[in-house]
Amino acid sequence: MSSPTGPASGLPVRMPRPRQSGRHRRPEPLAAPEGAPALVLAVPGEPSAAVRGLADELVSIARSELPGLDAAVAFLDGDDAEYVSLPAVLKEAQALRVERYEFAQAAGREVAAPEGPAAVVVPLLAGPEHAVMGRIRQAVADSGVPAELTDVLGPHPLLAEAVHVRLSEAGLARADRARLFTVATAADGIVLATVGGQEAVQAAGITGMLLAARLAVPVMAAALDEEGSVAAVAEQLRGAGSAQLALAPYLVGPEASAALLDDAAKAADCPVAEPLGAYPAVGKLVLSQYMTLLGLSPQQAGVAAR
Repeated sequence: MSSPTGPASGLPVRMPRPRQSGRHRRPEPLAAPEGAPALVLAVPGEPSAAVRGLADELVSIARSELPGLDAAVAFLDGDDAEYVSLPAVLKEAQALRVERYEFAQAAGREVAAPEGPAAVVVPLLAGPEHAVMGRIRQAVADSGVPAELTDVLGPHPLLAEAVHVRLSEAGLARADRARLFTVATAADGIVLATVGGQEAVQAAGITGMLLAARLAVPVMAAALDEEGSVAAVAEQLRGAGSAQLALAPYLVGPEASAALLDDAAKAADCPVAEPLGAYPAVGKLVLSQYMTLLGLSPQQAGVAAR
């Protein structure tokens, strides 16, 4: 039995574990450096409650990976009432940075005046889409706020993983090649559907090669926004011997309408998986683009946590 001052005599005393040192020491938890610019997720497509929920979840994933991160969602076609536009979010980020600086000064802290970008804009696009990226650049310029724009999220192995998961969830692919079981509806050919024309198709093809290696079936990319592209690719796969096709959206979600995906599935005469959505790897890629643009390594981001 324990006494008010500790465990009774003869019982082992649990001492705090000493901090591990040397090369096998656990890494320090990451945290956003003080004064880091805000991460602003630029969401294309028509705003809706579902799209906002998806974007909020991705931002939440990014925050969980980097505590202290100031992050917000902005809509390229926002109305500034229910769905806040990109220029409005950037202006708010700039005002908040100035407010924090003035508050720190009033509290007697020695802080440097804000400099550099007030925000880093990450487009919610799996692949290149020239028209959308042009609109995002124009919105950043129109805001008058010093901000940097990252590249799109793909191609990346994590996106191949995400597509694989969505296919397996729809019963169109094995969840794990290492497991010795079959899926009766598993596809033997994948049409990887994207938007953004031929530039986007070429970029999606890189992720397609990674996906093909995971599934051990042929994968070919097609453009949803080019008439006849999906049907032509489906025909090419069937001509090469694939009898059971599946359509895999290489999209986060807001970039294309559900109707466009349904039409593509009918054109290819095959079932379709869900878009990538708020798959955790997508949120991690959003954060990765932010950190890469700022030149932040995990070690540098963790300085504030030490």
